[in-house]
Amino acid sequence: MSIELLCRKLGMTQVFAESGEAVPVTVLEAGPNTVVQKKTSEKDGYDAVQLAFGDRRASLFSKAERTHFEKNGGVEPKRWLAESRLTAEEAAELEPGGEIKVDIFEAGQRVDAIGTSKGRGYSGVVRRHGFAIKKRTHGTHESFRHAGSIGAGASPSKVIKGLKMAGQHGNARVTTRNLEVIRVDADRNLLYVRGAVPGHKNGLVKIRRAIQG
Repeated sequence: MSIELLCRKLGMTQVFAESGEAVPVTVLEAGPNTVVQKKTSEKDGYDAVQLAFGDRRASLFSKAERTHFEKNGGVEPKRWLAESRLTAEEAAELEPGGEIKVDIFEAGQRVDAIGTSKGRGYSGVVRRHGFAIKKRTHGTHESFRHAGSIGAGASPSKVIKGLKMAGQHGNARVTTRNLEVIRVDADRNLLYVRGAVPGHKNGLVKIRRAIQG
């Protein structure tokens, strides 16, 4: 287990490596995250910390939310609040009110990016599943982007469960694994990660140490 740092996706750009190669990167505003609450296996049954990130007007928080922040570390209310599961040793080093900054990562390290993909609404099978478009010849009409047959009529006389069909596309949790950290800007709390990460601009992204090599 490792800390999942809450970040805000700022967008994509490119940086130039020492070899002159242009590297496409996603720029993330990585913290600082404030430790709001700490949970232990003795009291709660598991070890974790609750992290908060992002500014938001205090008037937009409910009384219960403001009280939660005041009771746990006395920190200012934040836009995002999420738990990060840790080992007992990792959790022992953190206390409510403390901060976790982007310098927990370093250039060349591999990380996983967890976010919510862009919502595409109700989409057809071509866009949602990559079905081929039918040929526009030999009498084909009005069904160029349709799925075709969805099952046999006589047996089993039903649509098989899990068949790829049109429906809600996107707006789901996505994890992109083994992304390379290109640059860490500790002064501006910025993290540069090679390639794309899930989500829209200004969306919430969680960054953790890669769990698979």
